[in-house]
Amino acid sequence: MKINKLRYLSAAAGIATVVAGGVAIAPLASADTSTSISAHVVDQRAKTFELVGKQTSLEDLDLGRAGISPGDQRVIHEDLYRDGEKVGDHSVVCTYTHVDPAVLQCLGTFSLPEGQFAAQALLHLPAPSYVDVGITGGSGDYRNARGFVRTVPAGDTERHFTVHLKR
Repeated sequence: MKINKLRYLSAAAGIATVVAGGVAIAPLASADTSTSISAHVVDQRAKTFELVGKQTSLEDLDLGRAGISPGDQRVIHEDLYRDGEKVGDHSVVCTYTHVDPAVLQCLGTFSLPEGQFAAQALLHLPAPSYVDVGITGGSGDYRNARGFVRTVPAGDTERHFTVHLKR
């Protein structure tokens, strides 16, 4: 059972870091691709950010029965980088809600100089090649944040994030 738990938790690590995805302190490109004037006005508030998350800590908590069981958690912290420079960090907690097949409820918070924002997702394992995670709100410049984060694993401890932010 220990090997199965490690396998599931390793897969969850990749997905867990997906959850809040990561957001940059400045947009790399605007999501504005509209052709009509009315659509242009709406899209001016949409921004797309690119980030790299590098894991700095990970802890698996076996809180119930021995082995994976509902309520067990994976806690992850990552530093966020843009163009090789650290721009912020985020933490995420995933809780097993179902074991066979594995399902996790993940909640994450990103802290940046402009404020914080939160994201969450219900993740089914095995994970697909990317996961879209919903942005649920924030503070500071992100107080009206909505949108999603697309996360793509890039190894065991690194993730590539594209944040689609509507403010």
